Amino acid sequence: MVTYFNIAEIIISIVLILVLLLQTRGAGFDGTFSSDSSVFRTRRGIEKTLFQLTIALAVVFVVISVLSVVVARAS
Repeated sequence: MVTYFNIAEIIISIVLILVLLLQTRGAGFDGTFSSDSSVFRTRRGIEKTLFQLTIALAVVFVVISVLSVVVARAS
């Protein structure tokens, strides 16, 4: 059972890294066209989806990590 949690952690971490890299690439590309980066703006479209996916993946990763430790100690 612990092996399944470890495999899930590896897969989720790889997807989380890819999503974060996509976010930073989008922010850098957008920053080249805007004159003032301190202006507040709302996230729209794919940027909002990537942001929400990042939060969801981080929560799932933490939950699986905690479950992995609990199951390992119970065994």
